[in-house]
Amino acid sequence: MTAEDMMNSPVIATTNRASVRDIATQLVVNGISGMPVTNREGEVLGVVTEADILDALMDGKKLETLTAQEIMSSEPITIDVKASLDEVMKLLQEKGILRVPVTDHGKLVGVISRVDIIRSVLEPEFMTFG
Repeated sequence: MTAEDMMNSPVIATTNRASVRDIATQLVVNGISGMPVTNREGEVLGVVTEADILDALMDGKKLETLTAQEIMSSEPITIDVKASLDEVMKLLQEKGILRVPVTDHGKLVGVISRVDIIRSVLEPEFMTFG
């Protein structure tokens, strides 16, 4: 099993110019805990997470005046679409991250979270029809 087999795609991403308030809205509406920040070509520039937003709030900052660029993790961890299940699990555990953007030739194609890994292991035993 590879990253491609368990990733969520399409993936919602944002530009580095987006307001943090708009990003927070997208996280809540889509039930996700973070999103990649990309350029228009799909290269991952960073990641904005709920924790980043909470840190900004705790610092007394207003979400509508901040941009993704100001709060994102600027050295993003990504994984290649052909990486194995073991490689993905090892990366998440070693880096202590909840999700990882998946790239193909350096371009964003999906995202894998911890629950996606667990789901991929369970699916052979549980099926949905109709």
